[in-house]
Amino acid sequence: MLLYIAIILGCVVIDQLVKFIVVQQVGLHETVFANPVLSITHIHNEGGAWSIFEGEMWFFILISIIALVAFSYVLYKNRFKNKWLTVGLSLIIGGTIGNFIDRFIQGYVVDMFQTEFVNFPIFNMADIFLFSGVVCVFIYILFFDDTEKNDLV
Repeated sequence: MLLYIAIILGCVVIDQLVKFIVVQQVGLHETVFANPVLSITHIHNEGGAWSIFEGEMWFFILISIIALVAFSYVLYKNRFKNKWLTVGLSLIIGGTIGNFIDRFIQGYVVDMFQTEFVNFPIFNMADIFLFSGVVCVFIYILFFDDTEKNDLV
């Protein structure tokens, strides 16, 4: 369990540190480090991806709390299973906590990474951890899950 706690804490620290640096070094709505692939653009997102449910912070705080309880339970119950599952769940929890901290304290999430080669919402490290965790869990389900003994929850 210590490995998973370390992954979760690492995700939160990295996410909050990158957000702190961007807030200190890049003005709001300013773009730096622009290149054809990725730019750093400091924005405040008061919604979800693509700014859905903008201004409904109570919704995201509630969903985050429910997700944290549910994923923590599933992680604990399956702590001895395949690493694709447990590390994936740890990344999801860490990413959720990173964005939850912003929403709870500031009322918005600090986003900074902007893809230049495709029109995609600006995102942050917590989003990267969430996405990576979902990919890990998906790999577990596709290649390692024993469907006859599927008792994740």
